[in-house]
Amino acid sequence: MAIQVHQKLSPSRLLPALERMWDLSARKIHDLNRTWKTSRGTPVFTVRGRYTTRGWTEWTQGFQYGSAILQYDATHQKSYLKMGRVATVEHMAPHVSHIGVHDHGFNNVSTYGNLLRLMKEGRIPHRDFERHFYELALKVSGAIQASRWTAIAGGEGYVHSFNGPHSLFIDTIRSMRALGVAHGLGHVLMGENDQPISLLERLVHHIRSTAKYGVYYGEGRDDYDVRGRTAHESVFNVTDGRYRCPNSQQGYAPFSTWTRGLAWAMCGYAEQLEFFDTLSHGVLRPYGGKKAIEAMMLKAAMATCDFYLEHTCTDGIPMWDTGAPNLHHLGDYLNQPSDPYNPWEPVDSSAAAIAAQGLIRLGNYLQSKGHKESAKTYCQAGLTVLSTLLEEPYLSVDPKHQGLLLHSIYHRPNGWDHVPRGQKIPCGESSMWGDYHLRECALLVQRMAKRQPYLKFFSCLHAS
Repeated sequence: MAIQVHQKLSPSRLLPALERMWDLSARKIHDLNRTWKTSRGTPVFTVRGRYTTRGWTEWTQGFQYGSAILQYDATHQKSYLKMGRVATVEHMAPHVSHIGVHDHGFNNVSTYGNLLRLMKEGRIPHRDFERHFYELALKVSGAIQASRWTAIAGGEGYVHSFNGPHSLFIDTIRSMRALGVAHGLGHVLMGENDQPISLLERLVHHIRSTAKYGVYYGEGRDDYDVRGRTAHESVFNVTDGRYRCPNSQQGYAPFSTWTRGLAWAMCGYAEQLEFFDTLSHGVLRPYGGKKAIEAMMLKAAMATCDFYLEHTCTDGIPMWDTGAPNLHHLGDYLNQPSDPYNPWEPVDSSAAAIAAQGLIRLGNYLQSKGHKESAKTYCQAGLTVLSTLLEEPYLSVDPKHQGLLLHSIYHRPNGWDHVPRGQKIPCGESSMWGDYHLRECALLVQRMAKRQPYLKFFSCLHAS
């Protein structure tokens, strides 16, 4: 294991660092809200410490407004609730009916879902009309996401990425929250001839396809089959539905592991394990049975989490890709703390923020099943990663910098990330998804420390 796990860390011991983070977070949310003009589009990442946009898709707007909602959740400051709620109502509707992306879970569960969850928890007033508004948005979002469907050989399929019907992204496993919530709200997708299409069925099929094609298990699938590594993209022949090859959009190569994609899988499978644990055996029997489905997800979750722990620096921060071409210049970098200012290859703190939540959730799930030893391994590792992110050089303490989490990487192959003067690689910048996921993981751990209701995406389905 490359990471040096702090065995004595606990959620409560992190509370002072969390309080400091929320204080910094408040100022940065306020600054961005004050200065950002919605006519510019959606803030994506920072350049020289100021948020800017990057035309690809508007996949980060839900993180912008969701961050304000999480800030209220953590601190009870009502101004942030108002900020997030008003922005959701005024700006998020196009994301609900967006047929061109795989990002519904990112955009809509982070906004409408968080607001509905707070209402169900009694944290905001319960108004029937407002509740129905959030529920309708989530129902439509889940159905629209499920309609972006590619059928493959064997009778299953997947929600395809914005690259087209041939493309299954590893990222999308975290967006599958949208289907789970919509199904939980009693919704279905209506198809031709008024045929209802089960959102749960499509959720199971996507999860299974991703586990089969996007995650490796060291079982000899190809010459680069290492247990736990992931492919960013799995490519299919849409004529006959057969799998063709791995690919990578944001990583270095098809047979290397882009660590943010790895982190999406870690977090996505862990939270789906928590969700499927609430479903009955009867509901899942038509799709292979609850036991088999959970075993498949647990295999993927543990493999990806183990790979992360073995391929990260000692402080829990990974390089942006485990096969990046200049890593050999760094020597034995896996047995050293991360160095975001090295001259050869960037780290990706946003991958660490997402991964930390996945590790903690997997640990908590295993604890609930009586697997105490493995549960402690993952949970302590997740707390270790989070503790690193809550300190400099990763936590942004400069009041002039709009980002919260420094040293995030967006698209290294395309050269989109800012390289500061005097540096040879991108560093020192933030991203909207990195900032949001640091806040989300921080809220999860804060609630654990204070013995408050456990943070789950599907808490919006029922009163806590």
